Parts: sequence; structure tokens; C-alpha cells
Amino acid sequence: MCPLTSLHLSPFSGGVRRLVRIGLIAAVLGVPGLGHADTDAADRARARAALRSGEILPLSRILDTVARQYSGDVIDVKLDRDDGIWKYEVKLLLPTSTVAKLKYDARDATLAESQGARSRARPQALTPCAS
Repeated sequence: MCPLTSLHLSPFSGGVRRLVRIGLIAAVLGVPGLGHADTDAADRARARAALRSGEILPLSRILDTVARQYSGDVIDVKLDRDDGIWKYEVKLLLPTSTVAKLKYDARDATLAESQGARSRARPQALTPCAS
């Protein structure tokens, strides 16, 4: 089984890393008051099942990809399912003090969409963990 969170990423500050970890754990485990209020139990269960089955990569793999491709601090991460496709939406505070919005395919960490940022490396697809 893939690790749910192991966020040891030097480009991110400790406070941001801690907030991302707490937010992901709260969202996946359904901790009241810590996750997004609009996320219901059925959505959390589907995301948890997708992670366990290897349908999606863990957040740590996505953040590793972001760190290789961009400079900046992660300020927000969401996992959404649009038209049957899981995507991680990452908001990144760039060194220029602007915010970039990046969407990654949750299956293989391929950059699907980017607004407000230029990559410093070519996107690379990752292989989902085996269950």
C-alpha cells in the first residue's frame, strides 16, 4: 500500500507542509472541523477507496512532482473528480508573489493544466502504486 502522507519536501516551509498534511489527513479521514465543510462523507469515501486501490497517487507523489517542476510554496491542495477523472488542484505561491494554479491528473501526476506559472522542467508521468 502507498503511504498516505510523507511530506518531507525541502522547497516547502515547515508551516505550509504541516497545514497541507493536516488538511489532507482531515479530508481523507473525515475529521470534523478540519476538512472543507462542503466535502461530504461519500466524497471522502470515494477518494479513500481510489487511493487504496491505486487508482490515484498519494498527495506526497504529487507534491514531489510540483517541487521538481516549480519553485514556490504550496498554499492549497484539493482533490476533485470531474467527468470521472481525479485531479489534484495545487495552488502555489511563486517567488514573484503571484499565485499559480496547477491541475495534475491524479492517476499519473501528469500536469493537465496550469495558470500563472512556467515550469522549470518537463512534466513526467508517474506510475500509480500497486495495491
